[in-house]
Amino acid sequence: QVQLRESGGGLVQAGGSLRLSCTASGRTFSSKNMGWFRQAPGKEREIVAVKNFNSGLTYYADSVKGRFTISRDNAKNTVYLQMNSLKPEDTAVYYCAAGGWRTIDSYDYWGQGTQVTVSS
Repeated sequence: QVQLRESGGGLVQAGGSLRLSCTASGRTFSSKNMGWFRQAPGKEREIVAVKNFNSGLTYYADSVKGRFTISRDNAKNTVYLQMNSLKPEDTAVYYCAAGGWRTIDSYDYWGQGTQVTVSS
């Protein structure tokens, strides 16, 4: 069993940066793929970035490539999402998840989400 908790969300102006953290409890964290997703009001949840545990391969949504970076620190049971050059369209609730790969339905564990608001 893995429990996830996100932090680091907030209000930022366009062009600014935020770093989200997701801390996991549970001894199987280091063996699981981790991902970040987001859901804006009135829209479906979408993938942002995922990191494969075995290969280290990362996948980014086209909308965030070159601006967001996913990383993990297994010693701290934490996965990060560094978000730079933020845009108003990045406003959403951001969720971390564990256990899947590039599809939302493949993930077994989810955090409660953290709000990111980007003002223009």
